[in-house]
Amino acid sequence: MPYLNTIEKLMRNGQGLLFAYDHGFEYGPGNFDERSVEPTFALELANCGHFTGFICQKGIAAKYYDPVLYQVPLIVKLNGKTSFRPDIQAKSIQNCSVDEAVSFGASAVGYVIHVGSAYEAEMIAEFGRIEKEAHDRGLAVLVWMYVTGDDVIQPDQSGHVAYAARVGMELNADGIIIKYTGDEGSFRWVVKNAGRAKVFVVGGPHMDTPYQVLETARIVKKAGAAGFAIGRNIWQARDPMDLTNKLGGQLFGPQL
Repeated sequence: MPYLNTIEKLMRNGQGLLFAYDHGFEYGPGNFDERSVEPTFALELANCGHFTGFICQKGIAAKYYDPVLYQVPLIVKLNGKTSFRPDIQAKSIQNCSVDEAVSFGASAVGYVIHVGSAYEAEMIAEFGRIEKEAHDRGLAVLVWMYVTGDDVIQPDQSGHVAYAARVGMELNADGIIIKYTGDEGSFRWVVKNAGRAKVFVVGGPHMDTPYQVLETARIVKKAGAAGFAIGRNIWQARDPMDLTNKLGGQLFGPQL
C-alpha cells in the first residue's frame, strides 16, 4: 500500500529523534523556564539538524511553525488531556482534525491511547478513523501507547508495555511512542512485538545527568528501537545544544 513508507520522512539512517513540545498542554507550565516557555526557542532547537520531527499541539503549529523557516518535519498531536485529573480517569479525545494538521504543513499526526483506561475503547475507535484518514492523505501516523487504568497493576511492567506496543502495531500505527522498560532484554521484546512499526522511547521524567540520556539512547538503539521522542530532558539540560549534538551522534552513528 502507498502509505507504508510514510514514516521514513521522520527517519535518518534508520533512526529518528523527535522533539516533543506538548508538555504545556499535558503537564502545565511547571516544565518550563523563561527560555523554554517560548515556542520559538523550542522550534529553533528542534531545527538544528539533528531532530527528525517536531511534536506539538495545533495552537503552536498554527501560530509558530513556518515551513519556510523550519526544515524539521512537523508532527501535530490530535488529542490530549490536562493533568488536572489522574491517569486512571484518562480520556484523551480529538481536538484537531487531519485537515487542520495538513493545513499547518504537517508530515505526520499523533494520537495518545491510554491502554487500560475505562475509555480505552473510545480512543481506539477514534484512532482507527484518524489512522485511515491520515494515511489516505499520505501522512505518517504515530501513537503514544500509555498503560493506565484502575485495574492495571504495575502499568510500567515490561509485559504490559510489550502488549501496548503490539496493540499499536495492530492498529496500523507507523510509529509507536512508549515508555522504556529499564533494560535491554525486556525492551527488545517490546520492539519485537511492534513488528514493522517503528518504536520511539518517550523521554519521560527529568533525568539527572546527560549521561543517563545518552546511555538510555545507546541501550534502546541496541534493542532495536528507532530512537527517542524527547523534550524536557533536552531543554532542561544545562547545555541543550551540546546534549543534542551528542544524542544525535549516539543515534545516527554506527550501530553499537
